[in-house]
Formats: sequence, C-alpha cells, structure tokens
Amino acid sequence: MKIVTYNVNGIKARLPRLLEYLAEQQPDIVCLQELKSSDETFPIQEVREAGYGACWHGQKGFNGVAVLARGSDPFERQRGLEGEPEDEHSRYLECEINGLTVASIYLPNGNPQPGPKFDYKLRWIDRLSRRARELFAAEVPAILAGDYNVIPNDDDTFSVRAMASDALMQPESRAGYRALLAQGWTDALRVRNPGGGVWTFWDYQAGAWQRDAGFRIDHLLLSPAVADRLSDAGVDKEYRGREKASDHVPTWVRLR
Repeated sequence: MKIVTYNVNGIKARLPRLLEYLAEQQPDIVCLQELKSSDETFPIQEVREAGYGACWHGQKGFNGVAVLARGSDPFERQRGLEGEPEDEHSRYLECEINGLTVASIYLPNGNPQPGPKFDYKLRWIDRLSRRARELFAAEVPAILAGDYNVIPNDDDTFSVRAMASDALMQPESRAGYRALLAQGWTDALRVRNPGGGVWTFWDYQAGAWQRDAGFRIDHLLLSPAVADRLSDAGVDKEYRGREKASDHVPTWVRLR
C-alpha cells in the first residue's frame, strides 16, 4: 500500500500533473494540500475518472485539503480543528479508509515572523497536537500527512543560514513538531533517511530546483500500529522537474 502526501499548489493549475501522477504511480491513498479551490469547483469528475473517490475541504483562492482513495470513497471523520471557532481556514481533513484513519494537513506558513501570522501558526500546531493526542489515545491506525511548513532539523534544508529567519525553522515551530513526535508518532521519512538531505520542496525563485536548493517540510507521521507496517518511505523527486509542476513533490510511505 502506497500512501502519498502532495501539496499541488493549485489543483486546477496542476490537474494534468496530478492525473499523470495517479496514472503512473497508482497510489492507494493521496492527501492533497493547497487546493486553492472552493468546494464547488473541486474537479471531482476528473478524479473519479482516474479511479479515485475523494473527500475535500475547499476554500476559494487559497488553502484547501483533500483525501483521495483508489477504488473507494473515503469516509469523512472530521474537517477543521477544534479550539478556535473563528478560524475559517480549510487546513485539516480527517478520513477513514478501510480501517485506516488518514488526515490531510496544511499547517500555516507563519511568515513574516514575529507577528500575528506566526502566532496563528503556533496556535494551530497546538490544536493539531491536541487532536493527534486523541487519535493516539484511541489506538487507531492513523497517519497525519501533509505540508507541515516546519523544517525539523538542520540537515533538512540546503542552507541553515538562508532559512535562519524563516518561520519554518524557528525554535518554536520545531518545538511544536517535536511535541507531536514525543506523543509517539513516527516521522516515516526521517526513519528511512536518518542522515537528512532529502527535500520535498524547491522554490520557484532563484533557480532553486536547478541548484537543488530545497528543504523538507512535507511529512507523514505514523501511529505505532502503522509504523509497525512501514516498509519504505521516500519522495517522487522527478515530478518537480516536469512542465508546470508544483513546487512540492509527492512524499510517500509504503506499508506492508
């Protein structure tokens, strides 16, 4: 079973790339982020024609998350996180597929920092941590997959100096991510690549892709029952080099 997280950076703009990926790789479950599409304009017909059922939580112009399942319809468990009723951002969608709970996560960027956007990011991490703790306590097989907008370690970026003032690498952001892991979740890509140096994102600016100036911000966190079935984890890097590609690449785990 191959489970993927993929920030598409606009599902309508990247739809040819997404459908291409589904056809070529045939992943079993795909968590999408940054749809930049309202619920009404989500391309469900094209997704179904590709052989996938879907749940989605859209927002016009920005944010938006979805969960796709090959050959079946995901059952929606929860959209959004509790703790901030006025928060209308579409950033969290939790579904169940054949007994596996999967959450698609688009954590706030937080720039510029310091400031209200960074404060919102840290509050959002705390809210995610509370939901993660509930799932962990329930002992359900679960995967928290998405664009976390956190560079966890120094060896998860091409340049510590270049990213030093960015919200993605602040001590508070990293502490929030470590608090999730401390609950008992497994960072699958890190386990398979303990030396770092694996990127999931390359900016469109300054020839970042050509220079391989990337960093790792897309993560799949596994509950113990899922971590026991982990056989591999990686990135489908070559998709970043295709025409009109997203600035993220599909990041995946393979389970026994």
